[in-house]
Amino acid sequence: MISAISWVPKGVAKAVPAVAEPPSKEEIEEIIKSGSLAIHDGDCEEEEGDMDIDDARKATEVAHASAAAEVLGMDSTDVTDALAELKMDNYDDEDDGIELFSRLLGDSYYASNDMDPNLKDNDDNDSEEEEDMIIKANDLVIVCARNDDDVSQLEIYILEETEDGALNLYVHHDIIVSAFPLCTAWLDCSINGGEKGNFIAVGSMEPAIEIWDLDVIDEVQPCLILGGISKRKKEGKKTRIKYKEGSHRDSVLGLAWNKEFRNILASASADKLVKIWDVSSGKCDITMEHHTDKVQAVAWNPYAPKVLLSGSFDHTVVMRDVRKPSHSGYKWSIPADVESLAWDPHTESSFIVSLENGTVQGFDIRAAGSNSGSESKPVFTLHAHDEAVCSISYSPAVPNLLATGSMDKMVKLWDLSNNQPSCVASKNPKAGAIFSVSFSEESPFVLAIGGSQGSLEVWDTLSDAAVAQRYSRFSSKSKTSSVI
Repeated sequence: MISAISWVPKGVAKAVPAVAEPPSKEEIEEIIKSGSLAIHDGDCEEEEGDMDIDDARKATEVAHASAAAEVLGMDSTDVTDALAELKMDNYDDEDDGIELFSRLLGDSYYASNDMDPNLKDNDDNDSEEEEDMIIKANDLVIVCARNDDDVSQLEIYILEETEDGALNLYVHHDIIVSAFPLCTAWLDCSINGGEKGNFIAVGSMEPAIEIWDLDVIDEVQPCLILGGISKRKKEGKKTRIKYKEGSHRDSVLGLAWNKEFRNILASASADKLVKIWDVSSGKCDITMEHHTDKVQAVAWNPYAPKVLLSGSFDHTVVMRDVRKPSHSGYKWSIPADVESLAWDPHTESSFIVSLENGTVQGFDIRAAGSNSGSESKPVFTLHAHDEAVCSISYSPAVPNLLATGSMDKMVKLWDLSNNQPSCVASKNPKAGAIFSVSFSEESPFVLAIGGSQGSLEVWDTLSDAAVAQRYSRFSSKSKTSSVI
């Protein structure tokens, strides 16, 4: 499944990403010591001391084989004995008696690789692969958070326009992450004193927030971790957990990067807290406790970048000015759990919130008044879907154009003009239950879609006749492609 989608601005990604250096022996030992790659057995106590690299590898191989044996109904002891009997430790050394080159009379010899018909396409294939690895300035880059068969990863896609005007989508590279990813936020601020770059923050089922460098391939560790668990200690049948200073204590459900104060990242968590992080220092600056249940989403006001919205399972949306931590903020009551929320990029005083009951509500903060305890009614309530509206996205360049994605497997486009929503188009993109929809900043009619099927879909919404008729004046170029 695809749980979250983020776009990378055009021209930001390096044309040729760097390849990470393999971790040193000391770095590997530190990873093993930290337990981040350990296979935990609930009935086993942790042993003190460090393993050397070879012992760690053998232990992991046996653990994987034992796990497979349990699935097949075999005794894991038999598997361990079988591995020992095969002498796999000396596998690489046992080459005695093996002829590396055949002496059959039918073998053919060619004076050069160019004359060998079996190799004639290799150069072409290599050049095509090298070309695919180059990220062009006009390429659109999409980052998907994905989980498939217990493998959690980020997939970095390239969306390019071909000579005939069609859209071509392919995976450029991927990044393995440590836990089931739930949300992402792209950011470009400096990390650990480095230069401005191309980074993605990832919230997951764990309390830590990982930040990865998208310009590095084959990296095995994030360049920064915000919060998380510092120590696990088993006491009888219970495990005592010690958290890093300022960390969340539960899953991170929402993230929002501040585009004005570029070192600031907001996070929402199942621990009922909202936190403000200084990415440059790696520390939590502010913790807010104004919700009484899981906090699902956070969003910065693009016109007032110190104003933050948060939406919760406690059926409230709260607006806070982070410069005034003592002020309780402004609160709006809503009829169901919050799924997502967004500020209108074209109107500084409006925001919308999507709910678990299939509705979308719009609010005007000017109606909140000066009393933080007073509540205002929504300016509209839209019965958008038959099931939870998991994701919403405004078109950044087309006023009043909103996309919604739902558990009912549908994606819909709405015209919100005059606070009187009307459906412009709808589509079942065959992505399963929809968990994430996101318009491109540079191509305001291109919508990325992710859902339970695990395949990224891209919909050029101008291919819909109703959308083209109503909004074509906002597009300098009309495409003919539909869903990839």
